[in-house]
Amino acid sequence: MRCPKPEDGPAVTALIAASPPLDTNSAYCNLLQCSDFADTCIVAERAGKAIGWISAYRPPSRPEAIFVWQVAVDASARGEGLAARMLDELLARPAVRGATTLTTTITEQNSASWGLFTAFARRHGASLTKSPRFERDAHFAGAHDTEWQASIAPLPSAQT
Repeated sequence: MRCPKPEDGPAVTALIAASPPLDTNSAYCNLLQCSDFADTCIVAERAGKAIGWISAYRPPSRPEAIFVWQVAVDASARGEGLAARMLDELLARPAVRGATTLTTTITEQNSASWGLFTAFARRHGASLTKSPRFERDAHFAGAHDTEWQASIAPLPSAQT
């Protein structure tokens, strides 16, 4: 597991595209994540191939939080606990130091993501709360399911 570099952009784009139900981003968006947000993103590799990806950032208006945008695991690595290990690696990054809350958004039907983040909260002795963040009609004009915000706190580094 490592920080991404701009050259990882195409592999990240392909991994996300092969990981439904994730929303695909533009190749340029992924390139920016691999460069400008590299300190809070993770590429997991096996034999030189990208098999895992986390994109995350510290929201400027909420510096106490780390927002996890996407988690993708290649079909060849699913069921190995890679996503959980990448989340733990993210928490260990210097760029995440001081964060007390992990947030993410998940559609109601994405049971794999709900399972990942519920298990993460349980494993770290934290609470998970859920509330609508971006609603189907109000924010997506009916074209996308409601994105529910999962907030997990306190993060291990914030516990005394």
